[in-house]
Amino acid sequence: MSKSVAAKRYALALFELAQEKGLTGQLREELLEVKKVFLANEKLGELLNSPKLSEEAKKNLLAGPFQAASPYILNTLFVLIEKKRINEVVQVVDEFVDYANDAAGVADAKVYSTRPLTESESQSISAAFAKKVGKLSLRIENIIDPSLIGGIRLQIGNQIYDSSLSAKLNRLKRDLIGS
Repeated sequence: MSKSVAAKRYALALFELAQEKGLTGQLREELLEVKKVFLANEKLGELLNSPKLSEEAKKNLLAGPFQAASPYILNTLFVLIEKKRINEVVQVVDEFVDYANDAAGVADAKVYSTRPLTESESQSISAAFAKKVGKLSLRIENIIDPSLIGGIRLQIGNQIYDSSLSAKLNRLKRDLIGS
């Protein structure tokens, strides 16, 4: 998916406001919830893009499900409606999360394993791999994947570190067969 310049600008403006108000962490969590709502409800996006609904009706439609959200989030959604860019809300959230992670020295990582990781295992993985990507720590999402057989596969952005048993067996098979 290509990055929208407009989404970056909206995200940066919201991020700068969040930093100024000391609400970066809170807004990050709320925005992730907004993203979940938009991804889970395709009809909502279609409705908000519909020319049949007035701008005011669209704002009222959003005010219901997001009434508990920060006024900064709600205002951002309203601006996206006014500027006819509500279809970029997921990109705005992703960009905001990137800005927040960079400022905190954190990277999001997906760790695939055959069983749930313990807290100490997560911390060890975070400490070991954060340095490799130039961050202070990793925010780990543990995904259970029995097909790995053993070991872990770690994805940080577009980098993948695979020390799973299934990957090692595939490499061995390739080496033995020669293809």
